[in-house]
Amino acid sequence: MLRDILNKYELDKSDLLYLMNLTDKDDLNMLYEKAYSIKEKFIGRKAYFRGLIEFSNVCIKDCYYCGIRKSSPQERFSMTKEEILSMAQWAYENEYGSVTLQSGERNDAEYVEFITEIIKDIKNLSDAKLGITLCLGEQSEETYQRWFDAGAHRYLLRIETTSKELYKRIHPNDELHSLQKRIDCLEALKKIGYQVGTGVMIGLPSQTEEDLVNDILFFKEKDIDMIGMGPYVVHKDTPMGIEVLTKNMDTEEEKAKRFELGIKMIAITRLYLKDVNIAATTALQALNPLGRELGLKAGANILMPIITLQEYRYGYQLYDNKPCIDDDQNHCKVCLTGRVLSVGDMVGFAEWGDSPHFKVKNNSK
Repeated sequence: MLRDILNKYELDKSDLLYLMNLTDKDDLNMLYEKAYSIKEKFIGRKAYFRGLIEFSNVCIKDCYYCGIRKSSPQERFSMTKEEILSMAQWAYENEYGSVTLQSGERNDAEYVEFITEIIKDIKNLSDAKLGITLCLGEQSEETYQRWFDAGAHRYLLRIETTSKELYKRIHPNDELHSLQKRIDCLEALKKIGYQVGTGVMIGLPSQTEEDLVNDILFFKEKDIDMIGMGPYVVHKDTPMGIEVLTKNMDTEEEKAKRFELGIKMIAITRLYLKDVNIAATTALQALNPLGRELGLKAGANILMPIITLQEYRYGYQLYDNKPCIDDDQNHCKVCLTGRVLSVGDMVGFAEWGDSPHFKVKNNSK
């Protein structure tokens, strides 16, 4: 039955459920090999770097799983414009095709203006050659438009789960934490013309295989261009982390299960959506030293090396044991390039690496 499913061009929900429930190592390897072949056909054997600039841990949200949630007692930081631009300059000089600007969520007027100016300055310093992805949370359509007009062209807004019940369990029950609002933001981004990315956490407490399959179906329903998803990794000082640790649900066996689910999600999403960009996230490496390589071998094609200035890295930990925070930018570039080459791929230096799915659907209009 597995071979029959893997040879189908169009998969249905029952096929996705069957694949999500695979446990046999040989079957899983067959799945991963098929996913890699689909990546090779629709994307190519190339990985693209998005230099990750985590420039502020100030956040108005209070998500139960997140290490920089509003209620966290940690010290807050916000980088200056000059510091952010120095990292963008490094990315440009080192032929990273793109940077990703990421911070805790804010939507005040001062913040919106600050981001607008940063985007324009990055475009100016790179002669418009650096691509810009934003990962800055929920904003008004007007703000999204303003940032798009300034020069940003990709936006990643993870929904974390499409299950309404699960979403309520991992967020405070108030107007600031709304699954529907997040979905509405994805629609606004798509309307404006961004390449739209989203993603989910994998292996959350009480999450089922069907929940994850429904997440993949959502990606297709919303015509998503890029996927950034990874296994749930505990932060010990968060409400959800405390619950998981108290119930002894973070054993090595549980971590291995979450990691395997994460790799399966990459592979199945690649089979189902074919030409979207999919990230091999840092969270994979947090649970397995070879996590990002295995993600690439299962169909991922995007990596987000941290280029955040060294003195700020410990202040931006969404989960515990975050990899690479002690590595400087140069070491990280050499290390990640080696990881990519080790699986038989190459790095698309000085290329934006835009989503083929986005290009195809817009050329057909």
